[in-house]
Amino acid sequence: QVQVVESGGGLVQAGGSLRLSCAVSGRTFKFSNYAMGWFRQAPGKERDLVAAISGSGGTTYYTDSVKGRGTISRDNAKNTVYLQMNSLKPEDTAVYFCAAQLRINEYVPRNKDEFSYWGQGTQVTVSS
Repeated sequence: QVQVVESGGGLVQAGGSLRLSCAVSGRTFKFSNYAMGWFRQAPGKERDLVAAISGSGGTTYYTDSVKGRGTISRDNAKNTVYLQMNSLKPEDTAVYFCAAQLRINEYVPRNKDEFSYWGQGTQVTVSS
């Protein structure tokens, strides 16, 4: 069993920055065996991938809309994954979800259906 908890959301002005954190825990659990992803969902919209990272941190993926503005990283010693978002736009407003998937290679899942464990979400609101 794996638990996923996001934090760090809030209200920011357009052009500002925010860092989201995702803490992962489990009874018998090796964090480096889990690929991690950040997704977001705006009202009336589908839940879409923002960024993903392999278990070792060696491979990352970003959706086009956040390339150059977002950075996904992980600290396997702390069982934590981060999403740094800069130059925020109103279109970034959404609930951001962290997700985990057991993968013991460097494959980076990109589809929400490939992730088994999900956090509760954290709201990010960007004002203009």
